[in-house]
Amino acid sequence: MAITNSKEKEEDKRLDITLRPQSFSEYVGQEKAKRNLGILIEAAKKRKEPIEHILLYGPAGLGKTTLSYIIAKEMGVSVKVTSGPAIERVGDLGSILTNLQDGDVLFIDEIHRLNKVVEEVLYPAMEDYKLDIIVGKGPSARTLQLDLPKFTLIGATTRLGSISNPLRNRFGITHRLTFYTNEEIKKIIERSSQILNIDIDEDGSLELAACSRQTPRVSNRLLKRARDFAQVNDHDLINKKIAREALGMLEVDELGLEPTDRHIMETIIEKFKGGPVGVQTIAAATSEEVQTIEDVYEPYLIQLGFLARTPKGRVATENAFKHLGYDFPEERQEKLM
Repeated sequence: MAITNSKEKEEDKRLDITLRPQSFSEYVGQEKAKRNLGILIEAAKKRKEPIEHILLYGPAGLGKTTLSYIIAKEMGVSVKVTSGPAIERVGDLGSILTNLQDGDVLFIDEIHRLNKVVEEVLYPAMEDYKLDIIVGKGPSARTLQLDLPKFTLIGATTRLGSISNPLRNRFGITHRLTFYTNEEIKKIIERSSQILNIDIDEDGSLELAACSRQTPRVSNRLLKRARDFAQVNDHDLINKKIAREALGMLEVDELGLEPTDRHIMETIIEKFKGGPVGVQTIAAATSEEVQTIEDVYEPYLIQLGFLARTPKGRVATENAFKHLGYDFPEERQEKLM
């Protein structure tokens, strides 16, 4: 798996335990979401009620799981973490829900991948705190209704459009997490370096921040790789030069593009004259999965202004041609004029 892939790896789970912010004051970025969630939590505490169900969406690695932990800590309750694919049967969901306490937070990552049967059982659980269980089969089947504790569901997804309307409408508040600025990523790197006891100067932090795809998970991963490079080469401090050499070994360029990003863009430019070309065709030509291209690589390429989605397919922009060292086609230039 690529170093700048924002999908979670085992290393990230271990890193999260060490580096995860414990409060809103430690959580860098997402100011709008933090402000609104702070008001929501304060109001709920004054009413002595659990907070409403919350839906967080946005690209992977931006801090949705971390926010759920902070929300639970601010409310003074426990948090149970699971994921949509892990809840295979209604019984799995029932076991999780009946083991919660009043006010507890249930965090479901990749909630868009919930089984439809499980999702329908979740509706009355969210609205009325009731769990309907069917006992038996055929004519002798009967329904049992169990009372549930008043919990808070926090759902996280990278694909808001894949969540059904009935489920989406049952969330009281929805927040979109956005990509971070380089300055915010720099602050995260500086905080992480202090926790991990890594010596890095401001220029080194800025160099890593510029290549972190505006994503905290990637920045922490790059910081550890730069530390490894510095230690192996007997450098006590990660400065701009050391950071750049470490990134060069990882084949990450100054904008954070890795070989797969460049391969995708070069394929569109070389084989399909810059597009438009369908994502399935791109996937076949690059030997990547469609979902991986859409969820992992496209968001950042679009954010950079290198790739555009059109009704006819994906199109490489003039910025992409220039960055990768290609001449922008004259016929495309004339169409833009």
